[in-house]
Amino acid sequence: MGKKVKNKDIAERLGVSSTLVSLVLNNKADQHGIRKDTQEKVLALARQMGYFELLKERNEISPVEEKPGVIGMIVPTLHDPFIYEITPFLQKAFASIGVGFSIITKDPDDGRYNRLVGAFKKFYSGLILVGEAADDYTVRSLRSSGYPFVLLEKSVRVLRLNTVCTDMAEGIRRVIDHVGKLGYTNILIATDKESASRDKSSIELIKAAVDEKPSMNKPLTIEFEYIGSGNEIDPLQIEKLMRPPFRADVMIVLHSELVYKVMTLLRKKKLRVPQDIAIISLEEGIGFDLLYSPVTCLRKPLTGMALKVANMIWTEVKNSGKSKYKRQVNIMPELIVRNSCGTI
Repeated sequence: MGKKVKNKDIAERLGVSSTLVSLVLNNKADQHGIRKDTQEKVLALARQMGYFELLKERNEISPVEEKPGVIGMIVPTLHDPFIYEITPFLQKAFASIGVGFSIITKDPDDGRYNRLVGAFKKFYSGLILVGEAADDYTVRSLRSSGYPFVLLEKSVRVLRLNTVCTDMAEGIRRVIDHVGKLGYTNILIATDKESASRDKSSIELIKAAVDEKPSMNKPLTIEFEYIGSGNEIDPLQIEKLMRPPFRADVMIVLHSELVYKVMTLLRKKKLRVPQDIAIISLEEGIGFDLLYSPVTCLRKPLTGMALKVANMIWTEVKNSGKSKYKRQVNIMPELIVRNSCGTI
């Protein structure tokens, strides 16, 4: 039998009274006027601390209604490093509250997808929509039927929905502040033709942050094109940007996959990192700390995001998608400083 979870333990973690926790866990919160969002926090933490599992071990029935099931996560692709990096954290978070977890890939070219949304409602207790998987049809379909769902790394301005996102505005501000302290003036923003349309908001955030630094010049944006069967970057694209009148001294790469191609290109051109040009990535990639030179990057707060998503979707499931409170959570990424930006 596991360690006993006491009401005072939960109360201390949340900064509330033991009496309040007792009322919530004994299904008496509503009659004592305890706010719904406070009830949700108590129940979520109780699940994470194993309170309900201990009741089951003692063959005791919880007065609070439980709604176990399976949560589905719809992703646009499995090739996104963010997906397989956050998945273990989500699995752990859902396991801690006794809920199953499954991943579904959305194929944008599959005409059957819209018909599958109805099937998802029957099979899953709730859904997490990641990035571009949260298309307008899916969001409005789920919302109109009151189905429990949460958006991850996607926000919809015209609708008030439960969302958990990386605070890229603050993350980019940290990057530009760091670049400014190092004395760099000419920033090259790097993306590729395929991703350029989706990167407009990040590019604008970088430009806005640079505008606040009088010592920096207006950044340039390059959309790399690939050549050959190996999808290598066309070397001619970067040559004119490495000499006057605009000689880039730092490149901010928007995607981790592009970093590997950029590093290969620079090595072939005999350009040293960071001596000839510094590199900073807005995403963390696998093995960034092992590259030559190790790459400075923004690291997404995976643990915090997974816990927030798990708590939000469980709350939505518990309230059958009709939870009164819709929360938009932005979590600050961490700037991991390595040799590629020239600081070590």
